[in-house]
Amino acid sequence: MTFEISKISIPKEPGIYLMKDSKGEIIYIGKAKNLKNRVKSYFLKNQNYKTQKLVSKIEDIEFVLTDNESEAFLLESNMIKRYRPTYNIELKDQQRYTYLRVTNEKFPRLLVARRTRNGDFLGKGKIFGPFTKGSSKLLTIGSLRKSFKVRICNTLPKKVCLEYHIGNCDGPCEFKSAQKEYVKNISDLESILKSKQQMKEFTKKLQKQMEDASDSQQFERAIEIRDTLQRLGSIDSGKKMEDAKKSDEEYFGIRYGKQDAIVMTFRQTHGVIRDSEKFSFDLIGDNNFTNFLYQYYTTHQIPKTIVTSEEIEEKQSLADALTDRAGFSVKIIVGVKGKRKEMIELILRNLDLIQNNNAAPGLVELRDILKLPSIPRIIECFDISNHGDEYAVGSMARFVDGKPDKSGYRKFKIKTISGRDDFAMINEIVGRRYWRLRKEKSEFPDLIVIDGGKGQLSAALSALKEVGIETPCVSLAKENEEVFIPKRTKSIRIAKNKDSIKILQHIRDETHRFGVAYNRSLRKFN
Repeated sequence: MTFEISKISIPKEPGIYLMKDSKGEIIYIGKAKNLKNRVKSYFLKNQNYKTQKLVSKIEDIEFVLTDNESEAFLLESNMIKRYRPTYNIELKDQQRYTYLRVTNEKFPRLLVARRTRNGDFLGKGKIFGPFTKGSSKLLTIGSLRKSFKVRICNTLPKKVCLEYHIGNCDGPCEFKSAQKEYVKNISDLESILKSKQQMKEFTKKLQKQMEDASDSQQFERAIEIRDTLQRLGSIDSGKKMEDAKKSDEEYFGIRYGKQDAIVMTFRQTHGVIRDSEKFSFDLIGDNNFTNFLYQYYTTHQIPKTIVTSEEIEEKQSLADALTDRAGFSVKIIVGVKGKRKEMIELILRNLDLIQNNNAAPGLVELRDILKLPSIPRIIECFDISNHGDEYAVGSMARFVDGKPDKSGYRKFKIKTISGRDDFAMINEIVGRRYWRLRKEKSEFPDLIVIDGGKGQLSAALSALKEVGIETPCVSLAKENEEVFIPKRTKSIRIAKNKDSIKILQHIRDETHRFGVAYNRSLRKFN
């Protein structure tokens, strides 16, 4: 049976996708600039046999968002190395991304930095990178060496060599004047490798040289400079996913539902984001973010720095406990600036993707606009239909995932109110509905909508208070399509083109239609 791709929500952003089989095991990991376009392409007709075989085993697909395709490339490689999926090529080459090393010699050289399998850099000196376009790395190093007059000899000679005579080196091996200039050149080289502003200025200089070379018909030189410019343009694109500094940090983001929480982590070891894991736990008793972190580190290696998306309870106590266990000082901080903030925001975007899975965009909008604790997948709306003083009925429509669930519609004869008192009638039918659900221990909605203004909303809130439930409740006034929410003086006006207001209007109109039809049926037989 082929996996029904139409039943899942796929983001259009860059990232990686993890295809799983019936046992929940990852069988393929891929990256894409546009996840939706790439993943859907697997399910088109006329695929080759191996692709068809892969698709036939897919039972689930998960997504991890990144900020750009370069980050997706880095994370994909690390995840493949970790899980070794059946349908992926096993990548044995660790040196897929170029790092540059400025040695710590008296007259430093510029080299390609090599790494061991566990991520450590070989050799001493300062590390810069990563450069994610590997095809031209040697050409780039050659251009940088020439631009900053960096020596290429393995051992410093006593006399200048050919590099001096062709203008690629000032000869610090022989001339004292060149030694002072050499120190300045290396300093300038390091500054452009670590400073965006310096890099921009150096890029402008190279662009001018490229134009001059082209004008003087030195086309090989112009092409060389062009390739250098292309390569230097990628120096910052992957720095969140793979950092040259040997930092040891783990990032945690958390999102809360009504009864549970989802946590996602990125683990950075030796400057490389290697792992991404997801967990969930029920919000019962003492279950909280702090206790989760403590339990997590009973089975995971403790890093020097833990970065969280929010302040946690008993932070110092947890830090002390982890410090005692690890044997070194452990810091717990909130990611509020720089690279740490970017990583936390990326995790939260991924958690939003998980929580919003298969949810209609309008429902997500409603959650954000009304500041609801969760996506309102189940919405119930109430209205009163009057015809004179004798005929008044209540109606309720129920929407599930933004669409009418007509089996859940309910109609009410007004039992305790006489005359035309819409507020009291709303209070009655809302109370009756949720006393019954409470008695039957049935599922409550995620959002209650009342057709009306502040008065109707107040009446409904009074009924909910009597029942003892705290389900979010708002009202929608038809005259100006204003949304009223509790404890807020001013109404909210949602743009007419938003899916969120269209869902509210649809359920309001359905409730009204259902109530009017019920009212007419009563009058017809009386």
